[in-house]
Amino acid sequence: MITLYGTPRTRSLRVSWLLEELGIDWSYHYVDLAAGEHRGEAYLSINPCGKVPALSDGDMVMTESAAICYYLAEKYGPHLLPEPGSSAAALHHRWVSFTICELEQPLWSMGKHRFGLPEKHRIPEMQGCAEWEFAKACQIAENWLPNSKFLLGDHLSVADILLAHTLNWAVSFQQTLPEGLMAYRKAMSRRQALHRGLEKEMQGKALSKL
Repeated sequence: MITLYGTPRTRSLRVSWLLEELGIDWSYHYVDLAAGEHRGEAYLSINPCGKVPALSDGDMVMTESAAICYYLAEKYGPHLLPEPGSSAAALHHRWVSFTICELEQPLWSMGKHRFGLPEKHRIPEMQGCAEWEFAKACQIAENWLPNSKFLLGDHLSVADILLAHTLNWAVSFQQTLPEGLMAYRKAMSRRQALHRGLEKEMQGKALSKL
């Protein structure tokens, strides 16, 4: 049985979204960050980084959201990945790496210095620097964006889920997106699998409070 450990509207959502796209059975374990559950011995035994998401599939435990998505697609939905060694695979690798390293990184810098780090370690000036970095990366992504429904043409891929989730994160942080990226984000955000994944996460949170 697959179990996803997460908190609604964090990086766990990209995994719950993918799980719903795959149409496989899975359960959700809500990790109460506000209560410090992620710093407890039980959760640290699952993810020593003390972050979400984590995923268990039988005896196997995975951390790092992009790695989890790759694992799930390789095992349960290879149609969401291009043929290994192909030019499409090279493009897919580039999108995933750029999303995680260039688009997500400044957003996480914003989050860390707003609420993620202990207050004494927060640097207010990081906000302006991170916003500049994000805007610069956005323009590159805008220029790369193909004239197709998805990043690799007519078929959804893991890269689409990672990019769309990151763009939604940016909007929640009140960042301005170029026209093309905004249109792509809106189209991707209408996918029912995303809404089912979020609903399951919210239900898991609600049930944990009973």
